[in-house]
Amino acid sequence: MRKLMILMIVSGLWSPGVVLAGNAFSGAVRVIDGDTINVGSVRVRLYGIDAPETDQTCKTEQGEVWACGKWVTDQVTTLFGGRTAHCAAVTKDKYNRTVARCTVADQDIGHELVSAGLAFAYRKYAQDYVFAEKGAAIRDIGLHASRVQNPSQFRQTRAVGRIPPDRACPVKGNISSQGTRIYHVPGQHYYERTGIRTERGERWFCSASDAQRAGWRAAKR
Repeated sequence: MRKLMILMIVSGLWSPGVVLAGNAFSGAVRVIDGDTINVGSVRVRLYGIDAPETDQTCKTEQGEVWACGKWVTDQVTTLFGGRTAHCAAVTKDKYNRTVARCTVADQDIGHELVSAGLAFAYRKYAQDYVFAEKGAAIRDIGLHASRVQNPSQFRQTRAVGRIPPDRACPVKGNISSQGTRIYHVPGQHYYERTGIRTERGERWFCSASDAQRAGWRAAKR
């Protein structure tokens, strides 16, 4: 057990709030979005599934736009938020999140979400939940009752706003989901993954002082 703990500390799989048990870890669930959760203090990307981003929208069959990403996040929170998850790490992703299989009360979270139409099988990385997705599609439940852009395509489209059009003005003026105006400078924790959508009023600045004068506050990380 001591050797396992040392190994997990070195590999970044252990942190306070996480209980080790054999070759697994467990902790209370805090939902980040449809396929990402915190287990204790470990950020986990659920293995084999892909869900809409929190700010992603979908269309009903009648063409009405609705906030499907937020809905999915809310549903996952209702199902698993605050409960104890038991996870087995699979790998790390490019954002240094732990990719893991997780269960709550012996229910495979990934399978439950895909079966309920709250997420899709992430075929690029795994085939584990393909049949569960097909079952949800046949029943036309959850996201399958709407027109949904593939989440990975949505992320690629959104990534266009992550590279400054003018290298002399690299500061990102982002607007949070609560409407807070926050700026990120190169090197900060969330800089690379923050995309700027000018159609929403977000903008680029040439310096932190320019952003401050415009009424934006600095990101905490």
